[in-house]
Amino acid sequence: MNSDNTYKSAGVDIDAGDRTVEKIKKLAASTFNKNVLSGIGHFGAFYQIDLEKYKNPVLVSSVDGVGTKLKIAFAADKHDTVGQDLVNHCVNDIAVCGAEPQYFMDYLAVGKLIPERAAEIIKGFSIACRENNVALIGGETAEMPGFYTEDEYDISGTIVGIVERNKIINGKNVVAGDLMIGFKSNGLHTNGYSLARKVLLDKFRINEIPAGFENTLGEELLRVHKSYLKLICEMKEKISVKAFSHITGGGIIGNTVRVIPKNLSLKINWEGWEIPPLFELIKSTGNIKIEEMRKVFNLGIGLIAIVDRDDVEKALDVASALGEPGILIGEVIQ
Repeated sequence: MNSDNTYKSAGVDIDAGDRTVEKIKKLAASTFNKNVLSGIGHFGAFYQIDLEKYKNPVLVSSVDGVGTKLKIAFAADKHDTVGQDLVNHCVNDIAVCGAEPQYFMDYLAVGKLIPERAAEIIKGFSIACRENNVALIGGETAEMPGFYTEDEYDISGTIVGIVERNKIINGKNVVAGDLMIGFKSNGLHTNGYSLARKVLLDKFRINEIPAGFENTLGEELLRVHKSYLKLICEMKEKISVKAFSHITGGGIIGNTVRVIPKNLSLKINWEGWEIPPLFELIKSTGNIKIEEMRKVFNLGIGLIAIVDRDDVEKALDVASALGEPGILIGEVIQ
């Protein structure tokens, strides 16, 4: 038997894990609020619900990942934005249900644990958590040699929020004739990267500036997934929004049909807004049919609100006051 065999020789560095935890603690603590009852390091995380704030609270949760957008982060060696992507994606997913996000927990799996790089990833989590008033109360960091290469990692996250039961937004009151207001995305967000990488990286280098662009391809592809929390909160407070749709994998139609009754359909005015240049670059470079583009990408619309016709003008005014101009992009039909 080889007495030199150790966990570290097998690829798992416990000391690096301890150093990473120390770096994470400070970042996580920057997101804590009065409801957080424990710090990072316990076997479980404790979060006290403010029951005086709610009469009939319902917990809403969601779990997600960033997908192959991580491959762009690896290639560009930039790791402080993907955590923001993940938090904002999760926040949007429960906010469109009417929920107020409370806390977030992350999972980070690496081939080789490099504390400085792990801290950059967690830094992204903490930035977005502070921006969304969400507490980063715990998580798991796993060093998995042989499963990932030394330069690769994967992340996922779980978010939990609360909504009053009578204020759940689920689209059950949507009727034919209601209108769809779209709000701009700032890029691919976190979907469609497998196709985007396949067509773009065959022609362009990650640090190359494509014709007509001001930023490198890597910078364009790593734009942070936008949080719509503030917009959603303001709109649901001031008007009766019948449904919200977060446009992720499946595109505008695929995500919005999920929040309308099954006997209804959608009529989209695809000419109602200008498709951002990055999507046009993907389409032309890969010679991709427009039907496929609509199925895979958000095409510049990251959030949709469905409202009664009589509420459209007020909805547009509320959004515009927040610097989020809405675009009428279609209607619900029988």
